[in-house]
Amino acid sequence: MKKLNIIFLVLISICVGISIGGYLFSQSQPRSFLAINRCQNCLTHEDLLGLLASVQIQKFSGLMPFKVFETDKTVVIKPPFSSHRIHYVIIPKKDIKNIGEISEADAQYLTDAFFVVRWIIEQEKLSKYRFCTNGPGSQDVTYLHFHLVSE
Repeated sequence: MKKLNIIFLVLISICVGISIGGYLFSQSQPRSFLAINRCQNCLTHEDLLGLLASVQIQKFSGLMPFKVFETDKTVVIKPPFSSHRIHYVIIPKKDIKNIGEISEADAQYLTDAFFVVRWIIEQEKLSKYRFCTNGPGSQDVTYLHFHLVSE
């Protein structure tokens, strides 16, 4: 009977874990290590960070460290260790891997991000700045984000 109870608890734990995982990753794009049968660089560090960033931004954006501003579609963080006087990272709340994978459905998130950038430029009174994103080969995190830095 004791073994039956343990087996039952293990099965319940697995079901709860699958349910929680399904909820957390429901709005995330598949990363290469999730499609193990057709990937070449499975379980890359960047893909794992992108998947975790997706969950953090979409489900727990209120708990993000270094967050300075948020709308319903965008989060802005200020990295603590930057060589620039002003450095913001602007992140759409929709999981988009990189600029090469945007779709029409992403337009509202990108538009909001650009308006947030405009607001930051006005607040900081910036005239010399760079606004950029990295392509898939240069991303540290496989999740579309933009950098606004002063020059």
